Amino acid sequence: MKIAMIGAGAMGGSTVEGLVKSEAFKNEDITVSDPSETVVRKFAQLGVSVTTDNSVAAAAADVVMVCVKPWLVEMVLTGIKETLNPQKQVLVVIAAGVKSESIREWLGEQCPPLFLCIPNIAIAQLASMTFLVPVAAEPQHTQQVKGIFEELGSVILTDEKHLAAGTTLASCGIAYAMRYIRAASEGGVELGFKADDAKRIVMQTVEGAVKLLEASGLHPEAAIDLVTTPGGVTIKGLNEMEHAGFTSAVIRGLKAGM
Repeated sequence: MKIAMIGAGAMGGSTVEGLVKSEAFKNEDITVSDPSETVVRKFAQLGVSVTTDNSVAAAAADVVMVCVKPWLVEMVLTGIKETLNPQKQVLVVIAAGVKSESIREWLGEQCPPLFLCIPNIAIAQLASMTFLVPVAAEPQHTQQVKGIFEELGSVILTDEKHLAAGTTLASCGIAYAMRYIRAASEGGVELGFKADDAKRIVMQTVEGAVKLLEASGLHPEAAIDLVTTPGGVTIKGLNEMEHAGFTSAVIRGLKAGM
């Protein structure tokens, strides 16, 4: 299976890095197209095919991924329109807020089976939470595209109306998680740890919380109950965070991204 990535900025580049790290894909079957010679050279060093011509990248691919800023999607798609083969290719558009109706209007009869896709930058480490919306796609197309992104993390198939919620919860959400890690690390410094040690402690603690929830299947609040004793330091800390609006702030931040 040959994959073309058109646009290798932060998200597109992270996706390519994940494809290269995964053992499911051959580097020679991956093509990156980007107008920046610097970006192209970077990915050439990873052993993938590179070009600055989007049509060249798209022509040889089974799966064409377009990952550019939302306001550039129309220009990029119309630029490769005559190259696309609806009978032999699948199109994946990775761009927040771009509607499938618009994409199909821009491409007309040249629109292949289409997927809207929102990963997050952890895709570079094969740890993305990716949302995938099949649009006029057959089950075999869905299986093919879902299989690609399952090699790069976890995948949720959803509908278009929930894609914005998925974006704020997982794509934006990874930044929110990092902001907690930063805040807790700064608190660790105030408690007397060196900055690097504090960050390592917090990251390991977050990783441990995730693994415990995965292994136990517990609701987070039930797991919290396991470590809160009456009058103990944990419940005092949790209550202070709630007095400062911790849960409310998280929910409001998520809703602000809608």
